[in-house]
Amino acid sequence: MPDEPAASGSADGHAVLGSPTASYSSHAFQSHPAQPNLPASSSNSPNALDPSRPSISSSSSPPRSSTEVDLAGNISPSSAARWRNSLPPAARGPDVVSVAQSESITVVEPSFDESVLRALCELDCGVPLLLDRIKQSMVSCREASVFFKKRAALEEEFGKGMQKLAKSTAEVYAMNDGKAGSFVSAWQTTMKIHEIIAENRLRFALRLNEMSEELGNLAKEVDKNRKATKDLATRYERNLQDSEVTTEKSKTRLDTTMEELDRILLQKEGEPAKDSVIQGRAPAGGKRAIGKAVAKGGLLLKGKNPGNIQRQEDDIRARVQASSQAYHKSVQETQGLRQEYFNFQLPRILRALKECADEIDLGTQYHLTRYAFLYESIVLSDGSTLAPAGIEDGPGLKPTIESIDNRSDFKVYMQNYAYAHGGVARGPRRTGPEHEGFLPPLPQHVDRVNPNPHGANTPSSGHSQLPDRGKPTFGVDLAEQMARDGVEVPAIMVKCCEAIERHGIQTVGVYRIGGTMSKVTRLKEKLDKDLDSVNLDAEEWAGDISNVTSVLKLWLRELPEPLLTMHLHQGFLDAARIENDRLRHIRLHERVNDLPDANYATLKFFMGHLYKIAQYEAQNSMSIGNLAIVFGPTLFPATAPNGANGQDGLAGATIQNKAIETVLEHYTDIFIDESEAA
Repeated sequence: MPDEPAASGSADGHAVLGSPTASYSSHAFQSHPAQPNLPASSSNSPNALDPSRPSISSSSSPPRSSTEVDLAGNISPSSAARWRNSLPPAARGPDVVSVAQSESITVVEPSFDESVLRALCELDCGVPLLLDRIKQSMVSCREASVFFKKRAALEEEFGKGMQKLAKSTAEVYAMNDGKAGSFVSAWQTTMKIHEIIAENRLRFALRLNEMSEELGNLAKEVDKNRKATKDLATRYERNLQDSEVTTEKSKTRLDTTMEELDRILLQKEGEPAKDSVIQGRAPAGGKRAIGKAVAKGGLLLKGKNPGNIQRQEDDIRARVQASSQAYHKSVQETQGLRQEYFNFQLPRILRALKECADEIDLGTQYHLTRYAFLYESIVLSDGSTLAPAGIEDGPGLKPTIESIDNRSDFKVYMQNYAYAHGGVARGPRRTGPEHEGFLPPLPQHVDRVNPNPHGANTPSSGHSQLPDRGKPTFGVDLAEQMARDGVEVPAIMVKCCEAIERHGIQTVGVYRIGGTMSKVTRLKEKLDKDLDSVNLDAEEWAGDISNVTSVLKLWLRELPEPLLTMHLHQGFLDAARIENDRLRHIRLHERVNDLPDANYATLKFFMGHLYKIAQYEAQNSMSIGNLAIVFGPTLFPATAPNGANGQDGLAGATIQNKAIETVLEHYTDIFIDESEAA
């Protein structure tokens, strides 16, 4: 139970009541209705009518609640505590109706409308008026709480639905054969923007649920205080009414006894009882009371003995004196209770009810204002997410969509498609027998330095043919040719990579720009027949290093088993789909370690070569990402092992490229041991 408020008298005869002012915050509402003890009678509250008690002027301020919260959020002892501590011990307690005279104490809170309290005190219906007003405010508060709860459910459903849609769409697109390049980047950014909006909506729903719960608690607390204050007012009113009924009964007994005394005096003097005298002293009870008095008077007239009459007179006089004392005592008690009720308790009750009404009204308005602010903030947040003001806040949705470069995406797709299907004949044949309607082939170029017109179209020409050494390289199983040649890394890869590092490591677009098809075919034939006799440092090949890079990519594509193997293909894809960079690196490292020895050694050498190429990105414009785009379709199989994905060409291009990019980025962690690094 909080400290009881203090009441005081005012110039108009009504008390200016000090009651706790409910402190309000965004998370808690506290109401402290005044509940003073009900005095049984004026004897239990002897100071109620003491004229020597100092009255408190209407300009003084009531004590506030037991605690107050300052602007910094710190809880400090309230003025109520300080006010009560300043009183002498005898004056403290719940029934305090006065305070010591002190100019430093003020009782009227500047924020409280004292004129409203005066007007309520003058109304006969002040208490029911405030009780009905609080009921209306509670209905409004509960309606706002229900609205916030339902709105929170809508926002939560919308946020979770959009979040699920954005994530599932991004995952499904990564598994399907969609466009790559700038489109997939814009698509992923678009899904992330939708996820951000969904997260904002979920936070908004959380705040709405909090406000709904706070308003519900506020309505319950105010309803509890309203009922307690109503019960208190009812007790005071009933006590006053009972005292008035008791006073009326005492007055009736006094009038009846006085009527008996008049009749016995008339009998003693020998005068007849006259109706006028009886009517002059008629009690307030009317004809019924007069009849009783006459009946009793009639009984008195029966005794003619003067001694009996004297004894009856003495007895009636004693009864009159006792009735008179009881009546005056009842009048004093009733006046005391009436003065205490109208001057002290009624203003206190009215003030407590008015503060309950103010508390729930202000609390409801505060949360509605907070809702408006949050709603405005969430809309502005969505707008800033879709169209940010600065570059540092992100690209925004419209610029992201406009960043799609379909022309460049198609060029990259065409190049990768040609790399993946360069050796597969599709569509109508270009050449064939003349009797089937094919045009004759164009004449071959004649070497002007050593002309040989007869040997130009002869297969036995010594210049265009090399002896077959019996060690083919293209289309031969990787482990088989390495075991055959007794090497740890295929000789063709070592030969081509070293030449590329010597003559093309700074060439712009190395590995991205393809060579001349005729020269690539001729170099392939030479390497396949006699690898050791081919000099890649010759001007013919060093002058245009793209022919060497194309031959190396062609050798990788024509391996019977891809370098990253069909068996581990799905494992690499699953690892590359992991969003967490560290976990993706670990899983891909595990898949690399699962490769056969021949494949692992070849991949280690080739990744080291590409890692060197990427170090010259400033000169050759081939970053790790660009190299991953080139070799994603080359190192992985063109189709899934079981054909479940139905992918070809750019099958899972985005995921494959991500796998190669991650391996290149962590090349030293995956392949280089501490002993090798030292």
